[in-house]
Amino acid sequence: MSLQGKFFKLANGNTIPAVGYGTGTKWYKTSNDELDNTLVDTLVKAIKLGFNHIDGAEVYHTDFEIGKAIEKSGVARKDIFITNKYWPGGNSLEKNNGPNPYESLKASLKRLNLDYVDLYLIHTPYITKESHGFDIVEAWKYLEQLQDEGLAKNIGVSNFAVADLQKILDSNPKHKPVVNQIEFSAYLQNQTPEIVEFSSKNGILIEAYGPSGPLTKGKGGPLDPVLEKLAKKYNKSEGQILLRWVLQRGVLPVTTSNKEERIKSFLDIFDFELDASDFKEISEVGKTHTVRQFFTEYKKFD
Repeated sequence: MSLQGKFFKLANGNTIPAVGYGTGTKWYKTSNDELDNTLVDTLVKAIKLGFNHIDGAEVYHTDFEIGKAIEKSGVARKDIFITNKYWPGGNSLEKNNGPNPYESLKASLKRLNLDYVDLYLIHTPYITKESHGFDIVEAWKYLEQLQDEGLAKNIGVSNFAVADLQKILDSNPKHKPVVNQIEFSAYLQNQTPEIVEFSSKNGILIEAYGPSGPLTKGKGGPLDPVLEKLAKKYNKSEGQILLRWVLQRGVLPVTTSNKEERIKSFLDIFDFELDASDFKEISEVGKTHTVRQFFTEYKKFD
């Protein structure tokens, strides 16, 4: 879980590239029916610029694009870290007749044209016996099976609160979650109460989607003058300052863009470090304001 150069070391001893390129939000599609060639070309560009961590999900419908981009990039499979996620549904528990996590990843691997993914996550915790035919603990056992069979090198969760994670940890799992991907930024330092501290205490790396929230959705907030000041001090963009703060918080940022200069800038955050006082100022000022872009209403189901 510690940052080592351009990688985080996970609790199981494996490593994960410290910045991820996301294929959700901006690139989200409603189906797999059509290939988004713009995304393919952008991913190829990102990979060639040095991005070696691509974050996908069943619900993004970007498996074909990721697979095609890896093929076109010419970069060896072993040198690219691919994340995929099982989609059980959003924050409701309507009857779900979809595949279980094991079947879901097998289908995704066919679309990706890959033999395995490096990380597989349960995308949301909204799973019950009544809605899915299996509960969270049983869903986790499907992920353990995938890891045991080598179809997923690492397994984890996304958008899980403390109570959701506790269910898995209390079940005496064969493999514990190594990642919890949540919305996280200087304006959202705990997606749900105590989740960052609890995850860290249990050896679970937090991955951040929406790490640039203060810029993308929070302009006009109290961090504006702080970021402007620090960008000048470190000769970096405000976006780079925010990503560096996330890294120093011990959190892995997942971000995206279709612009080459911005893609380059995402990778240019390892040659400087925020002073302790500057890091503290972002943390403290950020806590005075909240910006949440996704899952604005978190529902807890027992």
